Amino acid sequence: MSVDTALQRQVRALREQIERHSYQYHVLDDPQVPDSEYDRLFRDLQALETEHPELITPDSPTQRVGAGPLDAFDEVRHSVPMLSLDNALTDQAMSDFDRRLRERLDRDGVIAYAAEPKLDGLAISLRYEDGVLVQAATRGDGTSGENVTHNVRTIAAVPLRLLGGDWPKVLEVRGEIFMPKQGFESLNERQRAQGAKTFANPRNAAAGSLRQLDPRITAERPLTLFCYGTGEIVDHPMTQTHSGNMALLKHWGLPVSPELAVVTGIDACAGYFEDIGRRRDTLAYDIDGVVFKVDSLADQVELGYVSRAPRWAIAHKFPAQEELTVVEAVEFQVGRTGAVTPVARLKPVFVGGVTVSNATLHNMDEVERKDVRVGDTVFVRRAGDVIPEVVRVLLERRPEHTEPVVLPGACPVCGSQVERLEDEAVARCSGGLFCAAQRKEALKHFASRRALDIEGLGDKLIDQLVDTGLVETPADLFGLTVDAVAGLERMGEKSAANLVDALDKARDTSLERFLYALGIREVGEATARSLARQFGKLDAVLAADEAALQQTPDVGPVVAQHLHTFFEQPHNREVLAQLRKADIHWPEHEPVAEPESLPFAGKTFVLTGTLSESRDKVKERLQGLGAKVTGSVSKKTDYVVAGTDAGSKLAKAEQLGVAVLDEQGLADLIAEVGTA
Repeated sequence: MSVDTALQRQVRALREQIERHSYQYHVLDDPQVPDSEYDRLFRDLQALETEHPELITPDSPTQRVGAGPLDAFDEVRHSVPMLSLDNALTDQAMSDFDRRLRERLDRDGVIAYAAEPKLDGLAISLRYEDGVLVQAATRGDGTSGENVTHNVRTIAAVPLRLLGGDWPKVLEVRGEIFMPKQGFESLNERQRAQGAKTFANPRNAAAGSLRQLDPRITAERPLTLFCYGTGEIVDHPMTQTHSGNMALLKHWGLPVSPELAVVTGIDACAGYFEDIGRRRDTLAYDIDGVVFKVDSLADQVELGYVSRAPRWAIAHKFPAQEELTVVEAVEFQVGRTGAVTPVARLKPVFVGGVTVSNATLHNMDEVERKDVRVGDTVFVRRAGDVIPEVVRVLLERRPEHTEPVVLPGACPVCGSQVERLEDEAVARCSGGLFCAAQRKEALKHFASRRALDIEGLGDKLIDQLVDTGLVETPADLFGLTVDAVAGLERMGEKSAANLVDALDKARDTSLERFLYALGIREVGEATARSLARQFGKLDAVLAADEAALQQTPDVGPVVAQHLHTFFEQPHNREVLAQLRKADIHWPEHEPVAEPESLPFAGKTFVLTGTLSESRDKVKERLQGLGAKVTGSVSKKTDYVVAGTDAGSKLAKAEQLGVAVLDEQGLADLIAEVGTA
């Protein structure tokens, strides 16, 4: 019977795609499609060959496993082939697998299965002769692989000599070399620090590490091993079950999965699969399913093999955590700290058990590095509860006339200027006082103890004020009434009155506290204090250009740019005007040219005990006079200001002979220098 030429072309095209992806995955360690796409292509080819067996050829991907070895390593021929596993993607496929086995075994009862997580690493064959490791080889094409003995010897989990003395004369052990999640993250951090290429996932990292031509590089990589089976065995009876053999391997010092268990019947298989699925994200390593093997070795022999896989084993795969989809748009979101983050809007795709339509692109550096564009076909990965991310672009599928993604110049939420420094990956909205996306964080900082110190205005109350629409900017706080606040959850009339009083008290502040309260990037307390000394008045700060701002101690080009950008935003200027209208005030003065000219310049003070006003205010007053205020007493301390209940600091000052002042003594000292 002749076969349609179009069908022949379809089969040939499928084989070519599978071989190309297999080469990328097994030889180059650089897969171009996710596993789910490869599996789909493979199943399509299997279906066509099943329907038209005359199309099957010896070199079809369905008749062999993987790809050939790299030329850089010697070839090793496996004495017992290393086969692949068939996959079950649904519960029904698992039930069909169990039914087929019971029919072949002519068994009415249930079957006992050895079950363990399916690791996402690199298959390895270890050959021990007289208990000593003599060879390690990759799976390769299943018949021959690559000799990686020198590299495997560097992996601490692989014993160079077996424990005990009852092992076989020849023992081939099959296992998976992999990289735990924590080791993978540490490795990528080191790669980034060295300016080297990072790895897409732990599987690629493990494969790339094992195939280094220099074993010293492999030795630096956090690789480990779990054993899952055996190959050739000479002069040893072993046991009657797979699980028994795994116990022997463990007895001889070979690591096996701690999750290995024997379950009886298909319902127990489903229970194990569900349990591992629930715990998947808590495991120290990546897995992509569960492997079930008939535990009885006699039953395994009776069941036998198909061309590329044993009949007695199957991999029940989890829903794909990587999938292919198309970028339909790229939008920008603004976070609570002002970070402007690119987000890919995707053609919906089922990944890791959920439908995904959005994925993070992290920042513009990542967008530019991956060259993500609207219309691109991309890898999307979802791991556990982590936000889905675009991993890679398939450039060969890029449509014509696409355009690079460009960072917006204005915030998509409030319209303020978006600021991105040359050496920074993250872009930020500069409208901190006005931007709705940053509203809660801006208010929390504004009210904090070292800013305007608004007593009673905590995080939960700020959340309520914003959520109910009572407050949009810091200026709105000072228009709150007792009646409006008393209507909020857990806020009675007394609490509301206390808050309104605290807000009224906070109107009287200092310029340095006010500048710090604005939440300008990289403007901390010290920088705010320097600005207040340098300019003396808010209007002078607002009028200063970047060059003038850089004349301030602690203010370099980066901070000067942050300040200038913040103050030139109309929305921020509007809120500043509203704050002044709400009678937020502070004493202003003429600029102080040099801090060294202040009366307490070069003097060090320590505050201890309970003072009649807050330590922060006393500290501000002293710093305004040029003093340095520290938290510990030493020989370099000039004065200790002691309030009531002063403790160890007062004792140490007396021991060292440091001058001690009470509050009246401090007031007299300040008055003295003020009239000098």
